[in-house]
Parts: sequence; C-alpha cells; structure tokens
Amino acid sequence: MNGAEQGWLPLDGLRVLDFSLLLPGPFATVTLADLGAEVLKIEPLAGDFARRMAGPMHTMVNRNKRTLALDLKNPAARPLIERLACWADVVVEGFRPGVAQRLGVDHAALSALNPRLVYCSISGYGQTGPDRDRPGHDLNYQAASGGLMFSGHWQGPPRRSGVPVADLAGASLAAIAILAALHERQRSGSGRYLDLALADAALAHSAARHGLDAEGPSRGHLYPTNDMFETADGRRLALGIIEEHFWASFVAATADLAPDMGRAAWANEAGRLADGDALHARIAGLLRSQTSETWLKRFARHDVPAQRVLSPAEASRTPQALARALILERDGQRHIPFPVWADGRRGARLQRVATSVGADTWSTLDELGLSAAEISDLHQAGVLGGLKSASASATTLADGLAGGFHGEQRS
Repeated sequence: MNGAEQGWLPLDGLRVLDFSLLLPGPFATVTLADLGAEVLKIEPLAGDFARRMAGPMHTMVNRNKRTLALDLKNPAARPLIERLACWADVVVEGFRPGVAQRLGVDHAALSALNPRLVYCSISGYGQTGPDRDRPGHDLNYQAASGGLMFSGHWQGPPRRSGVPVADLAGASLAAIAILAALHERQRSGSGRYLDLALADAALAHSAARHGLDAEGPSRGHLYPTNDMFETADGRRLALGIIEEHFWASFVAATADLAPDMGRAAWANEAGRLADGDALHARIAGLLRSQTSETWLKRFARHDVPAQRVLSPAEASRTPQALARALILERDGQRHIPFPVWADGRRGARLQRVATSVGADTWSTLDELGLSAAEISDLHQAGVLGGLKSASASATTLADGLAGGFHGEQRS
C-alpha cells in the first residue's frame, strides 16, 4: 500500500512538542503522529542517541514527524522554547527526573506560558519515590515489575522477550493518558501534568496475568500444550492448546500418528497438568517427525490453533498482512503505522519517513514567525543544528525563507 494514501486521521490539527529520545516517548508520539497529529521532535545537536544504535528502531518510531535540532542548555534558546510552548497542545519528555527543570522545559515553566498544555513526563521509575533517580532500561523495568519471575515456556527458566515490553507498554499507556487529558481539556479548558513510569506500566501488565500476591516462580499460568515446538525442517510451531475442545482437535489431528495422545491420563486438564513433563516431551517428539508445512495443513483440517514462528520479514508479507493492508511504503521504507481499521478503512498514514538531524529547522522557524535575522542570531549563538553550514549568513537564511524551502517535507 502506498504511504501517500490518507487513512483515519482523527488527531489532525493537534500539535505535539516531543523532547523524548530512544524508544518509549518516540513510540508514544509516533502513535499520535500516525493518527494525524503534527509532531515536532526536538533533538540535541548531535541527534537522538537511537540514531547510532544498531537496528532500525529510530527509523520505525520517528516517521511522520518533523525534527528540529536545538541546544536546550544554551540560554539563547529560551525565546525559541517559549514560542514552541505556546505553539503546542501536548509536550512529551523522557528525561530523568529533574533534567527537564534544569533545562527550563519542565511542566511548571511551560504551562506558565500555555496553561492548556497537556504535559507528559515518561521516566523509568516516575517523578516521585525512592527510586526516582535510579537509572534503567527496559530489562530493569521488567525485572522490577515481577514479570521476569515467570517463564513463558513449560520447561526452562524465565527468559526476556525480544520485544521491549516495558518500554512499549509505558508508551502505549502514555498515549492513552494524553488522549484522556485532551478529552478532559475540552470540558475544563485546562491542561494536565501526566507522570508515567515505565516500571509502573510493566507492573500493571504483569499484574493483569499474575496478580499481585505471587511470591515466587510457578507454572500455574502454563500449559504443557501451549508452547513452541520444533519440527522436522528446523522451524518452530506455536501451539495454542488450552481449552478442552482444542485438545480434542489435537488428539483427532494426530490419531493416526500418535494414538497415545488419547490416553485416559491426558483426557482432562488436571491430568495433562499433573503429567505435564511427559506430555510436553511426547508432543515435542511427535512434532519433530514432520515438517512445519505438513503439520500446518493437518492442524488446519482439524481446527487446531497452530502458527509457524515467523521472522518480522515473513510476518509482514503473509497473505493476512497484505489483506489487512498493514504495511505502508514510502521512500523505499516499509512501516506499520497505527494498525487499527476504522469504518472499514485502514487507519493512520505514512506521510514521511524519519529525516536527518534538524532537517526541518528552517521550515519550522519560518512557521513560528522568526525573521532571518533572528534565525541567524540563534545559529551564531550555537543554538541550532541542521542548517546548511556553520557559516550560513543572514543573507543565505533570508534567501531560503523567501523560497519557502519547498524541498523540505512537512507533516
């Protein structure tokens, strides 16, 4: 699907000032951007550290945004920060507690300029409490939540997910909280300060599955029939056999190859759990006897919930993904903007891909009403990044503004 096609854009007209870096904040704001919000990402002059990390993470979570490179530590940046605060409806920051205040971009400073601001701070452990200053990353927050106490497999110790669960859970809750605060603002006329801790978000998600009373690891949430198993071709199949009718379907699907699956000891859930180690080993041995394709065809005939474990590349090209129009393409990149359909249409948009550091500096300052002389002064003071060269003169800036910078994309 071509990224130029417009989808469901309910947030068109919303302005978001994004001071966040790495993953949690940018994932929250890209969700808003996908749905039509105008997001302006403020980066250090050297750019978001995520640009230098391995993998496509920065590209994936900074589409549909403009970027302005700005030295927030420079006192000469203050007038520009004030204009941006008055421009925005929403501010998102992901600094450690206290940093935004030292930079003069905290809630108190910016809401004094714009009382309607919805301001969201995303941090590891929150703005309060004894852990507020503790450093961390996704793995630390998962560990703090109790989620890593429990294995996702019938056998073996707990292992971390390849997906940053705490970061993405926190980002999603931040986006929901921002939308809730905007809805409230329609009635009250006032903004709101939101304090989102990634460890809190991870704990809330852990509690949804394990509650808050478990003191140690257990297999109480596991089923020996609900796991991943290797097949003869070296692929893995995920079996989702929990309910009795799916177990009956599995027994029927394997009756000619493994009649012992129908034994009385495994006929009910209590028996399967009590003899789980033997049952798990038997299923593992059975699935290694055939290829994944053979098993999938057999299981499909019997309505057994089975899925080959796919790579992201494979998953993005399945007939199902194509039918759902999940993937949008632009400038040689493939993305999955907000993947929810609305009224029978694919939602969200892909208007632009992530740009270079400060790529929208000139066009953004032009929109804010700064003159060429003001921009030149900011540049000479070392406030701005992303201009053509360190020796850019007021004449060059004026020429660029007069031309409208049509070569720069706008969201």
